[in-house]
Amino acid sequence: MEGKEPTRARLAILASGSGSNAEAIMAHFADHPAVEVAWVGSNRKGAGVLERAERHGVPASTFSRQAMQEGELLRELAERRIDWVALAGFLLQVPAEVVDVYTGRMVNIHPALLPAYGGPGMYGHHVHEAVKAAGEPRSGLTVHWVTEQYDEGAIVFQAEVDLDPADDADQIAQKVLQLEHAYYPSVLEGLIAGWAERLPDGQPKSGT
Repeated sequence: MEGKEPTRARLAILASGSGSNAEAIMAHFADHPAVEVAWVGSNRKGAGVLERAERHGVPASTFSRQAMQEGELLRELAERRIDWVALAGFLLQVPAEVVDVYTGRMVNIHPALLPAYGGPGMYGHHVHEAVKAAGEPRSGLTVHWVTEQYDEGAIVFQAEVDLDPADDADQIAQKVLQLEHAYYPSVLEGLIAGWAERLPDGQPKSGT
């Protein structure tokens, strides 16, 4: 009798904007033997990430800040049997109950070298403008565990890129984005693979 097919780990992506990082993740895990992107969630009805999810055949839906605070996000994750959560340009603070359930299984990507240029208000172009204003010789990305505080979780991975003094904030943003697309999907893959290997029978278990 043939053995059961391994259960793939179910990954959710949360994003608020256009979703280029989310698309890089969806492309990376398309037809992956051990991981599937099972849902894309956004707090903005017109977010570009929703169209990207549709193109990749990934279920997607939206929720309001209030609904999230009232438990909608946690219910969605539970009903969809999500194992891992990746934040990719998600601008809302994740509720404490979601952090509690997904501690050690939820990561965020930040477009700077934390702990510099992190915290409330430091997102998107605001980060790159601050880096430019400070005359930094380099910037980069940080992947870190999600906690109840913005950008304060333990750092998982960082990658740097040199900046030219002539680079403006847009050029800095583009250099950092290229790093994000190159590294975030593979960092996620490694984290999820390590988690699966630690399970009792070596197979991912869906659900919270």
